[in-house]
Amino acid sequence: MDGGAGQGAVEHCGTNGHLRASSPGCATGADGRHGVRMQPSAYCLCGATAAPMALRDTPAACPALWRWLRCPPAELRLDLVLASGQAFRWRESSPGAWTGVLGDRVWTLRQERDRLWYTVYGKETPGPETDRILRDYFQLDVGLAALYRAWGAADPLFCQPATAFPGVRVLRQDPVECLLSFICTSNNHVARITTMIERLCQAFGRQLCLLDEQPFHAFPSLAALAGSEAEAKLRALGFGYRARFVSGTARAIAEGMGAEGLCQLRAMPYAEARRVLCALPGVGAKVADCVCLMALDKAEAVPVDTHVWNIARQRYGAALGARSLTARVHQEIGDFFRELWGPYAGWAQAVLFCADLRKDRDSRSQARKGHSQASRGAGCS
Repeated sequence: MDGGAGQGAVEHCGTNGHLRASSPGCATGADGRHGVRMQPSAYCLCGATAAPMALRDTPAACPALWRWLRCPPAELRLDLVLASGQAFRWRESSPGAWTGVLGDRVWTLRQERDRLWYTVYGKETPGPETDRILRDYFQLDVGLAALYRAWGAADPLFCQPATAFPGVRVLRQDPVECLLSFICTSNNHVARITTMIERLCQAFGRQLCLLDEQPFHAFPSLAALAGSEAEAKLRALGFGYRARFVSGTARAIAEGMGAEGLCQLRAMPYAEARRVLCALPGVGAKVADCVCLMALDKAEAVPVDTHVWNIARQRYGAALGARSLTARVHQEIGDFFRELWGPYAGWAQAVLFCADLRKDRDSRSQARKGHSQASRGAGCS
């Protein structure tokens, strides 16, 4: 994949003398590699170019420029990846545009055909460094289309979800943020987890900027979450029993290996990194595998929850040693899929999980629609 060879930018303010209309609502530079989208209904005009959201109360808030990376849909589908329950800091801010926090920056991303457009809010100008951050976050150096073909050849049952859900790749997240976020996923669902993480960041994180009057915050530091009053504050925010685990793990890391030591688990073998994580408060096999896969470069890690457990039993007929999701069953399912899909088994599992998650959402949507129609019918009788 030519993951970033064709990258360009357009100046946000000043004279854009070399821009020409290339398609409705778009302007392109003379070399064909610079451009900006113009959608008055969804964008506020700032200077010579359009910004995707109105920014206020932030110095140098308007984006200096838009920039793009070449990335075909077969290699990345933003709408699938950012809504797949891997990360909880992104939201669809307008049709096809996703705004969220990555590191200490606020970004808006938009995918059009083979280009991933992005801008960064604040004083920083998008350029080679921000390109590198996005390439690392989406792991664009991993050829996804080739992996899909290999999984399909090894597993005919993979072909149907692969056709319906192309471009599902695994994010490479900050280990501290990933770990503390996934501790919140226990007995939870994506919408509620997202709300909890937002409350966490608002209460303990540094405010980065305001977009359309909505504040965006950095993820809290270990020190902020390890404080003596952190657990009580988290309970007041609705974290319940998870409050003890979030603050306890933050304290254990801060007083032990530190954020740098957690990041160094990337260099350890999968089994060893998993063992270290499982020794932390509130971290079991599933959370450890999520962190190994999505933050610690362990592509073979296969997180197992009830979705994946049902996929293994019902779709693949896996012979498991127990009827409930025990630690032994978790290991058996992981080994089963690693043997089937190979060293990137965790990535293949992400595709099936995404398909299953979408199926569940569609079923709930249909159920709500049916209930609403039934209620209206009952009211008319």
